[in-house]
Amino acid sequence: MKILLLETIHDEAIELLKTIGQVHRIQSLDPDHVKEQFIDAAAVLTRGRGRIPREALLVGKSLKCVARCGAGTDNIDVATATELGLPVLFSPDGTTFSVAEHAMMLMMAVGRKLTLLDREVKKGNWEFRNRAGIGLELFGKTLGIVGFGRIGQRTAELAQAFGMKVIYWSARSRDDNYPFIELEELFQQADVISISLALNENTRGLVSERLISLMKPTAILVNTARGEVLDETALAAALAEKRIAGAGLDVMASEPPPADHPFFELDNIVITPHLGTITDVAYRKMCVEVAEQVGKVLKGEPPDARSVRNPRVL
Repeated sequence: MKILLLETIHDEAIELLKTIGQVHRIQSLDPDHVKEQFIDAAAVLTRGRGRIPREALLVGKSLKCVARCGAGTDNIDVATATELGLPVLFSPDGTTFSVAEHAMMLMMAVGRKLTLLDREVKKGNWEFRNRAGIGLELFGKTLGIVGFGRIGQRTAELAQAFGMKVIYWSARSRDDNYPFIELEELFQQADVISISLALNENTRGLVSERLISLMKPTAILVNTARGEVLDETALAAALAEKRIAGAGLDVMASEPPPADHPFFELDNIVITPHLGTITDVAYRKMCVEVAEQVGKVLKGEPPDARSVRNPRVL
């Protein structure tokens, strides 16, 4: 059986898949080449960049499943996979701890102006400490979490360890341990806002110019979810005009972003290249967990239902 990889995955996951079938790494993500490679594939695995669209799924007559080594499946046409009876496999817990830690790191990096200070010191400008301004201390501040799934809940736990007060908004999840706040009120109250939303038609563009305009001038915004949930133009304007204090992003609407993106002219934003999940633990866990589920399907065994995005196909 041909097992097609659209991107690199952890070596242990590859070795596991080799015990089941022949592992092929795609040579190009050109849509026509991807479609051609689907024709005889029994399973296809991707991470964040390789897309699994309807056109490719329809030609995959030998397909038994498709999979995302990660928590989000917005780069897979889940509706078409469901229509075809194909399980969409993912790692529900593999990224939880690493992304929550990354969110906390961005809060501190932005609040303490880490990258700006590092740059000036390396230029020999030690006296910049007298001009850098006041940093943001997380203790006692209010953290507003937008989206309260596994990552949002873990971020709340970490924030409490820092002595932060946690409030949250979520379209579905509820947790009696923290106050649920309507979205506009959250943007008005929070000193730090962390976005932990899955991307879908309801969340695309949810963090709009209006919501950003409600933020305190001392507040910072962190996004470790998906770039498309955020109005980047509105955020760039708010940062440039100092209407909010700063932002930290691990995701952008276009990845990689264009070289002339307005964010790149700003000192009050910290950007990392969508690697919140790439740690020694999370990268292995999410890849191996998904490979194990792919193996079950290809052996004719039922996968774990919690690792199936569209469990009704089971």
